[in-house]
Amino acid sequence: MRSASLPAARRALFAALGLGVLAVLAWSGVITQDRSTWVMEVAPAVVAMPVLAATGRRYPLSTLLLVLIALHMVVLIVGGAYTYARVPLGFWLQESWGLSRNPYDKIGHFMQGLVPAMVAREVLRQGGHVAGLRMVGFLSLCVAMAISAVYEMVEWTAALALGQGADEFLGTQGDPWDTQSDMLFALMGASVAMLLLAGWQDRQCDRLGRWPVSQP
Repeated sequence: MRSASLPAARRALFAALGLGVLAVLAWSGVITQDRSTWVMEVAPAVVAMPVLAATGRRYPLSTLLLVLIALHMVVLIVGGAYTYARVPLGFWLQESWGLSRNPYDKIGHFMQGLVPAMVAREVLRQGGHVAGLRMVGFLSLCVAMAISAVYEMVEWTAALALGQGADEFLGTQGDPWDTQSDMLFALMGASVAMLLLAGWQDRQCDRLGRWPVSQP
């Protein structure tokens, strides 16, 4: 029997995550030094929040996925606050690991693969659109990589439209292979989602009555 307090607990979690993301968004808007870059970087999170709020009751997501989405939003917002090439965490990683550049943007692209893959997996299984876990995993990887490719095209369009003004948004830091490595990190994130988090997602959704764990 499912706990009667589960809906209330989920509402509290949703509210806590939403308020946390909004707080980080407000902080980032205050400290940012490049307003146009900030707007472009935080736009996905700003669009996603009302969509999640509007669909949360009708289409409840697993707790794991809600937390991952909120974490991805925070990564995006922090990147927008400082610009990806100047995030302090990235400088710390650069110094600690002896890297030639600030790697914070790679964290963003890793999350860009991991979170969309988890979202796609939950949607595909929830709707019963695909039979078989292997095909679900493969298509989830494909969705994540398609999103990564589209984002790289958006960056390319921004570079053409803004010229040198797009440098902060692109965050290439002089790396001629930045686009390819961005997509590699997205693939790594999506692969981690399918290999390490899929079972956890299944168990949570099973407790929500979303699908049987034993689905072939």
